[in-house]
Amino acid sequence: MTDSSRFTDVRMKGFGPRAPVADVLAALDARTAPLPAEGVAIARLAGRVLAEAVASPVDVPAFERAAMDGYAVRAADTSPAGPLLVRGEAMPARPFSGTVGAGDAVRITTGAPIPDGADAVLMAELAEPHADGRVTAREALVAGKHIVRVGEDVAKGRVVLAAGRVLRPQDVGLLASIGVAAARVHRRPRVALLVTGNELLPPGDAPTGFRIVDSNSPMLAALVTRDGGEPLPVRYLADDFAVVRDAIRDADADAVLVSGGTSVGTADHAPAAVAELGELAFHGVALRPAGPLGVGFLLALSPLSRPIFLLPGNPVSCLCAYDLFAGRVVRRLGGRSWELPYRSETLPLASRVPSATGRTDYVRVRIEGGRVVPILGVGASNLSSAVAADGFVLVPPERDELPAGETVVVWRYDG
Repeated sequence: MTDSSRFTDVRMKGFGPRAPVADVLAALDARTAPLPAEGVAIARLAGRVLAEAVASPVDVPAFERAAMDGYAVRAADTSPAGPLLVRGEAMPARPFSGTVGAGDAVRITTGAPIPDGADAVLMAELAEPHADGRVTAREALVAGKHIVRVGEDVAKGRVVLAAGRVLRPQDVGLLASIGVAAARVHRRPRVALLVTGNELLPPGDAPTGFRIVDSNSPMLAALVTRDGGEPLPVRYLADDFAVVRDAIRDADADAVLVSGGTSVGTADHAPAAVAELGELAFHGVALRPAGPLGVGFLLALSPLSRPIFLLPGNPVSCLCAYDLFAGRVVRRLGGRSWELPYRSETLPLASRVPSATGRTDYVRVRIEGGRVVPILGVGASNLSSAVAADGFVLVPPERDELPAGETVVVWRYDG
């Protein structure tokens, strides 16, 4: 089943009414969901997203243990302090086999089991050893001093990590401590990267003659990786309808990103290809830059069919379209947050930002002296402007300008 009957070919004609950003986001929100879960061994869990909460099957620690090097004693024997007879030692995984009685002490190291009869640990620094093998406490102790109780770190049955958590190294360490060998995490979305354009050279080449180097694919691969996806090897496509269509059809991926070929030129074949293969839900968005963005769904026209994004070839437009649309879906598929992955802060504008009602503007900005300085008058092909920027501001469609002095939300590229 295709959507070709609804397809409007805009080549050499121009776009008609463009879809509001909010409408595109609403459709993507409704039609995407996290991928199914898979079991992954603990050594490969860092950075993955839990599909199910994890409750501890054990107490950690499962036995009382020493928090300090020193002597296991009875607290009552340290007040008043008298010489204590050292009866032996306790080491990790090698406990003292006897019982600590009145006037006794057992040399103990951090992590070793507390001997029966002892209820405190005298730190080595507060112990005065004697030549005859006895030891005297320089400080009175209370029961429980320097002892790690059963379940003090993790109690049996406690939920230690909630579903949806992106696992950090310390999270993986905690899972190991409770005996977890593997966990159920969302599958990482496999993302196809298709780059169109006869004029493009692969990254690593130098621009020559009338040919330019593809800067979008390394940028997109890095963004996909940041968002928890697995970018597949880049495929370069000639500006030919059959070539573009077949590459989209054959992409073995959970989501497809096409760079270029989505505007109104005669060589822009991607929209027609998507319409033939599935549903071109949107083509043309009320957004600057990235207005030529196309969004569709491949295979069956089901609520969860594979999303495809036709990203403009101009690098800043490509970055903008990924930031606002494709990145959200890559994160959603992998079980991550739908929200933008950037830190935000609210600051005053240093100068006016012109816009137009009915359109969302993605404005690159610098932050100087606690004020937001717009980077204006640069084209969507000038990627250096995004490199110079500290972040971006979104001008909402109901505004025709943002005046100097108005406070705005800045999304910071770093952090």
